[in-house]
Amino acid sequence: MKMKDCLLVNAGYAGKLFLFLFVYFILAVPSGAKVYIDITSPAFKKLPVAIFDLQGEDGEEISGIIREDLDFTGLFDCVDRASYIESASEPFNPKNWTPLGIEAVVKGTVQGGKDLRVTITLFDPFEAREILKKQYKAEKGLIRAMSHSIANDIYAALLKKPGIFRTRIAFVAEREGAKGIYIMDWDGHGIKKFGLKGTLVLTPHWSPDGTKIIYSSERGRHWSIYMLDFISMTEKKVFSSRGVNMAGDFFPDGDSFSFSSTREGTSDLYVFAIDKKRLKRLTSSYGIEVTPAVSPDGKHIALVSDRGGSPQIYIMRPNGRDIRRVTFEGNYNTSPSWASGGDMLVF
Repeated sequence: MKMKDCLLVNAGYAGKLFLFLFVYFILAVPSGAKVYIDITSPAFKKLPVAIFDLQGEDGEEISGIIREDLDFTGLFDCVDRASYIESASEPFNPKNWTPLGIEAVVKGTVQGGKDLRVTITLFDPFEAREILKKQYKAEKGLIRAMSHSIANDIYAALLKKPGIFRTRIAFVAEREGAKGIYIMDWDGHGIKKFGLKGTLVLTPHWSPDGTKIIYSSERGRHWSIYMLDFISMTEKKVFSSRGVNMAGDFFPDGDSFSFSSTREGTSDLYVFAIDKKRLKRLTSSYGIEVTPAVSPDGKHIALVSDRGGSPQIYIMRPNGRDIRRVTFEGNYNTSPSWASGGDMLVF
C-alpha cells in the first residue's frame, strides 16, 4: 500500500460513524492544578509511571495499549513490572512506590464478556491520593478505542492537556491501480476503506468537528471537490469548475473551506462557502499558489507560492491580504500544516 496525504483529527467528535459507544462515569473528583510534566522546563525528564495489567479478562491487552500510547509520547517512563513491590490485587500503598521514585500508579479492573466495563484509578504516591477514577463501558469489539480513551484521560490528568490517542488519520492509498481514501487509528490499526467512485482521489481534509471530509476527485475528466458526511454516510459534490480544483482546509466554523484552482489559468487560492455557494478569490499572480492550510483560529492561511522563484511557504490573512514569506532555506518547501496550538508550522 502506498500512503499519501495524511491528516489528523480527534475522532471523539465522529462517534456515530465509528460506533464508539462509551459511557463515562466520574467516580472521584479529578486532581487539582498540579502539572506532573512540564515539557517546557530545561530540567524536563520522563515521568516514571507504573501501569498494572488490569484485573480480569482482556486486562492485559488493555494495559498494553495504554503503555504503548503513553510510551510513544516520549514523556513517560513505564517502569518494568518486575520492580513492583505491590500486587495488582493489594490496596494502593504510597510507601510501596515512593522509594522507587514512581510518581503515578495505574490500577483497575475489567468486567463483562461481550460488553466490557472497565474501572481505572490513577494514584499519586507522593501526595498519597487519587488523581483520577473513572469507569468506561464499551462493546468488546471496541477494546482498542476504549483503551485509547483511557490513555487520553491519564495523559490529560497528568499534563492538563488533551491526549492524541483517539486521533484518526485520513489518507490516500493505491491498491490494484486505483486510489482511494482510507481511515485508520493514529497507531495504524483499524484501517477502513471508503468505496468512492473516482479512480483518482487526492487531498483529504477533515472538518473541525470530525464528521466530514472534503477531497478532490477526477471524474469524467473533471477535477471537482467532494464532501463525505460520516453521519449520513453520503457523498456530494460541493464545488466544480473548469481546471483542476484541489481541496484545502475547512475554516473553524466548518461552513467554508479553502482550495486551489486553475479555473482562471494559473493556480490561485479561493474560499468557498458551502451553504451559500459563495466563491471568493484570495490570490491573483503569475506564479503558482497551492496547498492552503487554515490556522486553528482561522486568522491565517499558510500556502505554497513560487512568486519568489521557487516553491516557498507564505502566510496571509483569510481575506488574501498581508501575505509574507516565512521560509528562506531550501529550494523546494511545500505541504504546510499547522500545529493544533497555531504556534508552529510543519512542511
